[in-house]
Amino acid sequence: MAKYIPYDDDETRLISVNFKAQLQRGSFEYALNHLIEQKVDLKGFDELYKNDHEGRPAYHPAILLKIILFAYSRGITSSRDIEWFCRHHVIFMALACGSTPHYTTIAKFISGHPKKVSDLFEQILSICHDQDLLGYELFAIDGCKLPSNAAKTWSGTHEELKHKKEKMEKLVQYHVKKHQALDQLNDFEVKEAQHLQQSIETLEKAAKKIEGFLSDNEPRMGQGKYPKEVKSNVTDNESAKMKTSKGTIQGYNGVATVDKKHQIIVDAQAIGSGQEQQTLIPVIEAVEKRFKDLAINDDIFDTGSEGDDNSGVILTGDTGFANEDNMEYCHDNKINAYIPDQNFRSRHPKFKDQKKKHPRPTRAKSGKVIPIFPASDFKFDPVEVTCVCPAGEQLSPQKPRTDNRGTPRVAFKGRITVCRECELKTKCMKKPLTPDSTKGCGRQVSFVLEGKRKPNNTDWMKHRIDTDEGRRIYSHRMWVVEPVFANITTHKRLSRFSLRGKTKVNAQWQLFCIIHNIEKIANYGNLVA
Repeated sequence: MAKYIPYDDDETRLISVNFKAQLQRGSFEYALNHLIEQKVDLKGFDELYKNDHEGRPAYHPAILLKIILFAYSRGITSSRDIEWFCRHHVIFMALACGSTPHYTTIAKFISGHPKKVSDLFEQILSICHDQDLLGYELFAIDGCKLPSNAAKTWSGTHEELKHKKEKMEKLVQYHVKKHQALDQLNDFEVKEAQHLQQSIETLEKAAKKIEGFLSDNEPRMGQGKYPKEVKSNVTDNESAKMKTSKGTIQGYNGVATVDKKHQIIVDAQAIGSGQEQQTLIPVIEAVEKRFKDLAINDDIFDTGSEGDDNSGVILTGDTGFANEDNMEYCHDNKINAYIPDQNFRSRHPKFKDQKKKHPRPTRAKSGKVIPIFPASDFKFDPVEVTCVCPAGEQLSPQKPRTDNRGTPRVAFKGRITVCRECELKTKCMKKPLTPDSTKGCGRQVSFVLEGKRKPNNTDWMKHRIDTDEGRRIYSHRMWVVEPVFANITTHKRLSRFSLRGKTKVNAQWQLFCIIHNIEKIANYGNLVA
């Protein structure tokens, strides 16, 4: 018979734990504890408490900051979970020095002090500067779109929300009439009546919520010369609907500006807009102000009076930040920026003779993929302003127009009598014309009218980015900023913002960026006990 070591599940043993010994040198928790206790000035939190002479003593901000930042570094954002770990996890116990703050205290601290979080971010950045972790050679800026604590089903223009409220009110009336029709009630009908009553209360509550929102809020307007109304959100009106690679979300764009040397985040902002063009100038101004306030550099992007491109920090951003206004700002303020347009890769010499192996496909209702001739397969003459389709037919030019980027374009349209008889129509049109078609139009295609306008600031940026030096500099952008987002969203498991409102969401985004910077200090800095 097998022999086992005896055990007693009712055994009592006293275990002595030295909390400080649990924070091993070289770990994130050791760096976090060292910085909060010895490097960071938390006196600014004192003004938030009015218990000098009366009232219950509060938990020290150092304790709350340490357990919150450590929890976030492990992907734990629930205040209830943080309280549980303070009771059962030895590292949390060590950071909290044996105290167990209530989850309401933790939640109030996270959402109630956004300005102090911003101050903490700047202090950690100043420590990175003091420890020579910033190279000041190149800054890369990018955004990470994350869902907010609001459903996109509660989004819409004011007119759409009014229509939604009216539909709810009509549905309430329908349920009320159906409920009144249940006179003789059996067991099944009693349950149905209860369900109807619950539906009526839910719909009435939702309709009142929309009505209150419409009465208290004005329509949100977009930016630009001709602003249009953008969708509001009843739950979090500062968030926005934005497109991502995984579909449309209701959320915020977490924008980060990252230094090249050790991928330190020098600026972090959460912006309720999916259009990155609108974020570049505010971010540049915020970075300049931060380094000036920290007495590090009065003008971090200064290229000198002569506009020397070899001086000042280089700024890079992807094509999402490219538009004429941003290029004009960079040019006028002598910012050494490299921000390409959407066609910069197609202008590269090594892609000059490359052709697409297959035309751009489209999917029919049946699910079958149909190849469609792209605009590059049409012979466009920019001098004579003529266009010939792949079948050899000449298309009719339309009146030239200017797109929203200020670029003149000309459109061409095929004649319906020609396109409906063409043998290539199934490969040229998403909805091929039938032989007896009398309505609609033939294939349409448009091209840029080069040489028909004066040079602008976008052309200035094209000239910079198309040089060998420009392409070499821009190639650094991806490996500087993308790993930062991978660390925050994958390793730290930030998949959505749990707070509401731009101010609170911005503070939560900065907390995760603080964690990223503390990790860099732990790995590359010099922590002296």
